[in-house]
Formats: sequence, structure tokens, C-alpha cells
Amino acid sequence: MEYVSLGHSGLNVSSLCLGAMTFGRETNESDSYRMLDMFSAAGGNFIDTANVYSRGLSEEIVGSWLSRQNRDDFVIATKVPFPMGNGPNDRGLGRKHILQQVEASLRRLKTNYIDLYQLHCQDPHTPLDETLYTLNELVRQGKIRYIGASNFTPSMLQKAVDISRSKGWEAFISLQAKYNLLVRSSEWELLPLCEREGLSFMVWGPLLGGWLSGRYKRGMEGPPPNSRVEDAEKEGWFESWTNYNNEHTWKVIDALLEISREVSRSPAQVALNWLRGNYSVTLPIIGARKLEHLKDNLDSVTWSLSREHVEYLNKMSDVPRPYPYDTIEQNCC
Repeated sequence: MEYVSLGHSGLNVSSLCLGAMTFGRETNESDSYRMLDMFSAAGGNFIDTANVYSRGLSEEIVGSWLSRQNRDDFVIATKVPFPMGNGPNDRGLGRKHILQQVEASLRRLKTNYIDLYQLHCQDPHTPLDETLYTLNELVRQGKIRYIGASNFTPSMLQKAVDISRSKGWEAFISLQAKYNLLVRSSEWELLPLCEREGLSFMVWGPLLGGWLSGRYKRGMEGPPPNSRVEDAEKEGWFESWTNYNNEHTWKVIDALLEISREVSRSPAQVALNWLRGNYSVTLPIIGARKLEHLKDNLDSVTWSLSREHVEYLNKMSDVPRPYPYDTIEQNCC
């Protein structure tokens, strides 16, 4: 396992991050511990969870496992502000909710500090100054060490960077965003912004809920039973069959399977390697329901795609850019 620094900080993390969203939901507690053991044995030190995952159970599982380890060997990330109750202040990025949820996450994680505390999504109802000042104070208190963002628009992310710089407050060191062979819109502004401002770009959904795992192939009438995509269809999640059962998806998957056969590696490993080959991407966050899926994902760090394969995947997964990006690309560059 290789290690990289997060953003403009001195925080060193493994080049794969273990996402704990499945813990306590698709993956039971004992298998979650086995996944954490496997990840650690492979040299992984970066674990990402959130208070909202299984309504706190994911954090509890990570915390129970962490209590039996050397705490300082691991970098633990969690998030706020999605709803954790039915009250008017049980959500959002206001000071009251953030302070409540930091304490709750610390208890569930059984730790005195959180390495990376992330805003899970921007909050249009709370002044950004209030949120950033609260995070700055938590860093000063030692309850969190670094801060990051997730699911921010480019304009809001830039605004947060500018406010922190002008006030001399603690600044974001990272962004978590969706990016993969089927979702490349982060290339339009988010990736260049992170590179320009010195933020690490961490990818969630690198396999898009299994779409890029090789399980789904052209000609299928629907998702297999008990699959993530079947769950997504029932729940209306973004990676549902309805959203991605189209010609572009199957063209990308055809190319993925073709390269998978050529290099004798799983489609999931090919998709992860495509991400890891992008110099603007710091690392992917891998999540799995089963131990064998995690092992396969971990094996992706042992090899690299050729330049020709990367270019082929780029070509097959490319989509026309909307206005104004198309006009800028055609006339101004």
C-alpha cells in the first residue's frame, strides 16, 4: 500500500480509503470487523464513515474495532449534517447541530479526536461563516484535527476556501465527490478547483453501486436479486436501474469488460485503476458488502493500466459537455 498526503496538510493516508457505509446495513458486525482487519493487514490506515450511516451503527462498529487497535495508527473520518432525528435542529450545519453531532460521533467512535471531520453536504439555510467558525473552534479544542467537504457545488466550495483564507480560519484539506467512468461531471470544475486550491480529491462511488463491477451486462432485463442496484431501484437511489439502463452505460461497460479480459483482472479493478491513473484524483473510497469484494478491490493497487487502456476508457466514457463548457472548449482554448 502506498501513502499520500491529504491536501496541503501533513496528514498521510493510504492510497485506498475503506468506506464503512455498508457496516451495520448490508454487512453485519462480525464481517465488518473482518473487513477492517483485512484492510489494516494490507497497510490501509484511512477509514471513512458518517454519523448517518445506519443511524450511528457504522460509527459504533468502527469504534469498537478501533478500541482494540493503536488509535494513532489510523486516520478516522466521519461526517455531518444529515438528519439524525425529527427535531428542527437535528440536521444542518448550524453550530448547535454540529456541536451535538461531534460529541455523539466521538462517543460512538470511542475516541478523543476525529482526524478528518467532513461536511457531508452543503447547507443552503446556514451562513457558511457560522459553519466554518464552528469547525475552526473544534480544531482549536483538539476534538477534530482537519476538516473537509463533500457534495459541494464548485461555487460554494470556492466560497468556503475564500472565507477561511480571509478570516485566517482552519481550511478544508479535501473534497469527497462522486466520480467514475459513468459520472465524469466532476472534471468540469471540481477537479480543477481542488487542484488549484490544494485540496485532495477523494472519490466516493468509484464503482457506482456495483454498475462497474462487471455484474451487470448488456441484454439483462433488470438487476439481479439482492443486488445493490435492485435496492437502489426500490429506494429510488441515484444508481438505480432506471437511471443507468441506457446505451451510454452499456457502451462503457462493454469497454470495461473488454479491457478486463485483456489484462486478466476484474472489471472492478480496471475501474479503480482508471481513477488511480488520474493525477488529479488523490484516492478512491472503496466499500464492499462481502470480504471477497474487498479483497479484489485491495488487489487493484498491485498493478496499473497502460496508457492505451486509459485513453480507450476515456474515449468510450466521454459525454458531450453542456453549455457553457462546450462553447469554452470549442472556441476559447
